[in-house]
Amino acid sequence: MRPFAKSMFALVASMLSHAAWAFDPFIVRDIRLVGVQRVEPGTVFGYLPLKVGDRVTDERAASAIRSLYATGLFNDVRLEVEGDVLVVFIDERPSVAAVEVSGSKDIANDILIKALKDLGLAESRIFDRSLLDRAEQEIKRQYLARGRYAARVTSTVTPVERNRVNVSIAIEEGEIAKITDIRFIGNKAFTERQLRDELSLTTPTWLSWYTKSDQYAREKLAGDLERIRSFYLNRGYLEFAIDSTQVSIDPDRERVYITVNITEGEQFTVTGYRFSGNTLGRDAELDALMLLHPGDIFSGQRMSESTRSMTELYGSIGYAFANVNAIPDVDREKRTVFFNVAVDPGRRAYVRRINIAGNSRTRDEVIRRELRQFESAWYDTDKIRLSRERLTRLGYISNVTIDTSPVPDAPDQVDLNVTVTERSAGSFQIGVGISSTDKLILTASINQQNFLGTGKSIGISLNTGKTQRTIDFSSVDPYFTPDGISRIFNVYYRTLDAQTLGLGDYNIRTAGAGLRFGIPYTEVDRITGGILYEYNRIRLGTNPPQRYVDYVNAFGEESWALLGAVGWVRDGRDSPITPTRGLFMGSNLEVTIPVGDLRYARADASIQWYRPLSKDYTVGLSAQVARGWALDNQVYPIFKNYYAGGIGSVRGFQPASLGPRDSDGFPIGGQAKFVSSAEFLFPLPGASTEQGIRMFTFVDVGNVFATRFEFSELRASAGVGLNWISPLGPLKLSLGYPLNRKPEDKIQSFQFQMGTAF
Repeated sequence: MRPFAKSMFALVASMLSHAAWAFDPFIVRDIRLVGVQRVEPGTVFGYLPLKVGDRVTDERAASAIRSLYATGLFNDVRLEVEGDVLVVFIDERPSVAAVEVSGSKDIANDILIKALKDLGLAESRIFDRSLLDRAEQEIKRQYLARGRYAARVTSTVTPVERNRVNVSIAIEEGEIAKITDIRFIGNKAFTERQLRDELSLTTPTWLSWYTKSDQYAREKLAGDLERIRSFYLNRGYLEFAIDSTQVSIDPDRERVYITVNITEGEQFTVTGYRFSGNTLGRDAELDALMLLHPGDIFSGQRMSESTRSMTELYGSIGYAFANVNAIPDVDREKRTVFFNVAVDPGRRAYVRRINIAGNSRTRDEVIRRELRQFESAWYDTDKIRLSRERLTRLGYISNVTIDTSPVPDAPDQVDLNVTVTERSAGSFQIGVGISSTDKLILTASINQQNFLGTGKSIGISLNTGKTQRTIDFSSVDPYFTPDGISRIFNVYYRTLDAQTLGLGDYNIRTAGAGLRFGIPYTEVDRITGGILYEYNRIRLGTNPPQRYVDYVNAFGEESWALLGAVGWVRDGRDSPITPTRGLFMGSNLEVTIPVGDLRYARADASIQWYRPLSKDYTVGLSAQVARGWALDNQVYPIFKNYYAGGIGSVRGFQPASLGPRDSDGFPIGGQAKFVSSAEFLFPLPGASTEQGIRMFTFVDVGNVFATRFEFSELRASAGVGLNWISPLGPLKLSLGYPLNRKPEDKIQSFQFQMGTAF
């Protein structure tokens, strides 16, 4: 053994340079550490693959150095030998004493600090320059995604005592880069304006502050290019191509210019089609599903819809992996295309297992009871679609995805993976109105649609108006029995102070409770029946209206009634909150049972119909008719009159202001009611439907009548409005103008409600 120290670091260098020199192997009698400050000696010995008593060779020394470097704790490692003692010289990397971020406004500091911590750059961690470089690049990427291309990130590392460093990251955000121009080159059949209308990216508009549509994003541009491709394919341009896309930024990094080079090609006409493969004898059904016929201009969308419907046809009879592929035969000279529709039904399969995911609050059984596709049954796309619709109509499920996955080693079995996205099951709803009497009317309700994840609904509503006050508690159990019989229970208390309206010196107190059951007999139809108890008290003042004096003289101040109720509901809408298609119909009849003080009957019927004109445009029609009758030659209770006017009735008129009036000119409602509405719904200009904002134009027609429908007395209004799924609940604004106002009518042009279905 040589008596002088040898540098093992030089040994490694010589090995890498192929100029190796060696020392005589020796047995380690002791190991000494030099340079340890913060790192525990036990940590170093734990990573060092050499122990006392080991025989050290050149190879084992090089391996030891590599092991210590791999920990990331050290800047430098050297091994030296003094006699039979192995000396380990280490230079520790500093630790991070503090991390500071300054200058960030668009992104909260705590978000950036957390992102840095996830990268490994945080207090008490070992400082690594490469991690800091990655952190700078990640912060820049975040700002680029927000359209701030002029953002600058500067980091400073300051040494402090005890081999530590402070890391400071200064951010200059710069201005958001706006899209200044979008150009198309090569378009002949369509103008640039027509093509730009298909894009989600736009130049700055009056709504850009909200939609951010003028901020460039690579993902948005990719989606827009697909929209342009679909736009041409749907209009017969079968060979359309996007040649290139250039995105340039001005030197100030505040303006973005987008240029899209396209080749339109020629417009093609369909000459015909034929079916091939194994159609299972369903050629006639396939032919009925084909939306393209000889002589039609080719449309990629219509062809896709056709093949999708054909695939679903086979899926409805158990062929889960059916494949229908339309193969084009193009004649470029004649600009025609013929399609060979190849059909491969695959193997018929049944569902082995249904897996539920995404329901953090809702119990599995609540979701499973809405499914119409069952385990161990043949796969059926119609039942899967119906299951998806039923889950969406629950109100507390915002999105449903049902995927099919094959079962390994079982070609005739599939699993269904049902993934749901829950929306907040609790809601606080509020409505506000302004009138010359009440000044401000506030209605509010708290409703829990999915109480404790059981699917049951519990709610309470309040009306704090100066004139009318209401408190109503309700409980709904949609599956009171396992086969879907529902139970609805409610208790309410209402007061009406007529003197504040100038209707006379009297007030009415009403209390009631009701119990109903609903029986489903189809997937969309349900009949209901139940019983309702109601107590009424009329308290007359010093100068009450004569009609109330007569009523009290006939029935007394207090009266009660027991009513039997039956109803029917059919709900085929795609959503109870923002419907775009489907039909809703319902009717209800209430008749007093001859054991109380009152004898009357009330009936109503309503209908709503929605039809999409395109992805973004929808037409909606609705109507409601109601009528009340006196029974057994008694007087119809005047406090059971119907009223009209306001949102949900005839907009543009003050709520409950239409219809017959007393001798003082005040509305008293009527025994008959008719209201109808037509709406055209469309996206807010500059906003997408995904943002939950829709505008609408409307025409309302309606009124209430004393006893008979007198359609010559109908009132009409028209206007515009806005629907918004706001964070506090659905919000509806309307600006209505009466079309046939009469002198006694009271007008309220601007009205809004929050928390009611649209």
